[in-house]
Amino acid sequence: MSRARIRPVTGAQYSRILGVGGYRPVRVIPNSEVLTWIDSSDEWIRTRSGIAERRWAGPEETVAEMSVQAAGKAIAQAGIDPDRIGAVIVATVSHFKQTPAIATEIAERLGCGTAPAFDISAACAGFGYGLGLADGMVRGGSADYVLVIGVERLSDLTDRSDRSTAFIFGDGAGAAIVGPSDTPGIGKVVWGSDGSHKDVISQTQAWDTAFAKEDAVNGAGEEVKWPALRMEGQAVFRWAVWEMAKVAQQALDAAGVTADQLGAFIPHQANMRITDAMIKALKLPESVPVARDITETGNTSAASIPLAMERMLESGEARSGDLALIIGFGAGLVYAAAVVTLP
Repeated sequence: MSRARIRPVTGAQYSRILGVGGYRPVRVIPNSEVLTWIDSSDEWIRTRSGIAERRWAGPEETVAEMSVQAAGKAIAQAGIDPDRIGAVIVATVSHFKQTPAIATEIAERLGCGTAPAFDISAACAGFGYGLGLADGMVRGGSADYVLVIGVERLSDLTDRSDRSTAFIFGDGAGAAIVGPSDTPGIGKVVWGSDGSHKDVISQTQAWDTAFAKEDAVNGAGEEVKWPALRMEGQAVFRWAVWEMAKVAQQALDAAGVTADQLGAFIPHQANMRITDAMIKALKLPESVPVARDITETGNTSAASIPLAMERMLESGEARSGDLALIIGFGAGLVYAAAVVTLP
């Protein structure tokens, strides 16, 4: 008896980013406001992080709403109808419902039909993880076009009394459409994790622990603190500078590109000092524009790379068709880097 064989799946030979869009909340939180929460100074915050202000979402600027706004811009730039989107991937750590995935609501609101939709949790590397998945889907034939969204409301996880983190985080959403291409537009995604350092960036307590404490002290007049983000700054700085520069170089090598051939360097907007150290380690020429969106946006985790990409393209710092090195890294610890062609 002959055995039946599965028909080969065929997709696009290559993929690329066809459109990018971002959403920044209306409310601006300058350093002067942060200084009403913590004992610090504007100079200290700028020197420590490079941040002058950040955006915080209002009640109506939900994870879903910000995502829909950013995605709409990306879809328009890509020039496709929403019903042609074959999958929706949302990278976030600040959608607080365990289920359903917020991606399903976003897909429905955008008019993506019955496209598969799911969330991923990869912190500040989330957009890079989503990009890697989208590239595989398009080239593997499971989707013609994939919407990748990085979105955060980190203000909900910010402890305003914590001097080491109160000034860092911001809110926002960035989105990209990945689709077929005649030429390579997304290089090999160099990604990974190091769980031995899982505690250097983490949530202060699990949700079940927090609610258990609330039940235990209910009516006893004791305060239960909402879970927040904590970070061991020096440990993160050392890891990001020494290890992520190596990952960035691996992404360049995998793409067959040298630093002087880049049209932009778009790292996760974690800290200006980390960015400067990576520039030095990569021997990046001064002629290569570098994303410094953190100054006005703060650290928006999964949203930071697409937000910075949109800003560089809109300002003319980078141009459509340029090669850009992107790298995200954060809690887990996780990372993802790739060379991409800008839309």
